[in-house]
Amino acid sequence: MQSANRKILLLPGDGIGPEVMAEVSRVIDWMARRRAVRFEVACDDVGGAAFERYGTPLNESTLAKAVDCGCVLFGAVGGPQFANLPYDQRPEAGLLRLREEMGLFANLRPAVCFDAVIDASTLKSEVVKGLDILIVRELTGGVYFGVPRGIFDLGNGARRGLNTHQYTTPEIHQVARTAFELARTRSGRVTSVDKSNVMEAGLLWREEVQTLRDAEYVDITLTHMYADNCAMQLVRDPRQFDVILTDNLFGDMLSDEAAMLTGSLGMLPSASLGAVDISGRRLALYEPIHGSAPDIAGKGVANPAAALLSFAMALRYSFALEEDAHLLEESFKGVLAKGYRTADIMQPGKFEVGTSGLTDRLLDELEANIR
Repeated sequence: MQSANRKILLLPGDGIGPEVMAEVSRVIDWMARRRAVRFEVACDDVGGAAFERYGTPLNESTLAKAVDCGCVLFGAVGGPQFANLPYDQRPEAGLLRLREEMGLFANLRPAVCFDAVIDASTLKSEVVKGLDILIVRELTGGVYFGVPRGIFDLGNGARRGLNTHQYTTPEIHQVARTAFELARTRSGRVTSVDKSNVMEAGLLWREEVQTLRDAEYVDITLTHMYADNCAMQLVRDPRQFDVILTDNLFGDMLSDEAAMLTGSLGMLPSASLGAVDISGRRLALYEPIHGSAPDIAGKGVANPAAALLSFAMALRYSFALEEDAHLLEESFKGVLAKGYRTADIMQPGKFEVGTSGLTDRLLDELEANIR
């Protein structure tokens, strides 16, 4: 892939977003200098920062840049100063609109337990050692986007809140196909999660996932599980899972649960992918799964790991730079193995570093690994 096609839009956002994104920029610069992997990088505001600058959490010009670049690295949005804004003006609305307008239907959330920080998990080490789960969450349908929706006045002081949970065959097939394709690069196992026992949309989900598997992916081992049982199994025996496929609502909850098995939300990345077009290009957004953490913003103590590992996912899924993605991930493991920790994962006998300090050590490790 030529460097002219390697476009990235940085959207740092709010809170610790600008701090962790600055560390990603350092690694992007290192890649250009030491790996001859160059990107055309643009930057803009999103979320609360965009509201303060543009009067909206996602400006039209920013959206146009995102579509043109095709690859967005997203920081975090939100803060207490924006809590009283209308829903469509809150920082989070900018992210939701990006996902919708870019057609980002598949959210990839890895939950990987690094041996060096295995004691950070609240579960016993023998339960989570070697944990490597990939959750594939449908991102643009279901109850978060279904209509009708709203809060309605019933009179006499009573109100009704309504959200519609619905899916169509094409929506289910496109995200299931993504899960099956990814499973082929792993162990070939997919667990599809639903509530087909009580929800018609869940029954359709189960039937359509099975239909697609039987028609196109007979090499994949597919099992089905109810969402409540999956939540229990994630804390009982999480290593039974490889790829978990689920809808928007259940994926939102299960991916956070799986993330905490590893001990720190600050360590885990995510990718949101669109469909591949006829030219082979797909729109994608990469973001750490942690929030904006306004309580530590500006203190230089935020963990940049999830943002850095999100960039590794971008190297893999947007630019097909598997070798460079692997280099970055293995170098990060090396930093942990040498005992460097940010405050959120600090352990006795280890070396505490700040946000930029962790990246300093990562750059050192990258240098050592290319010699």
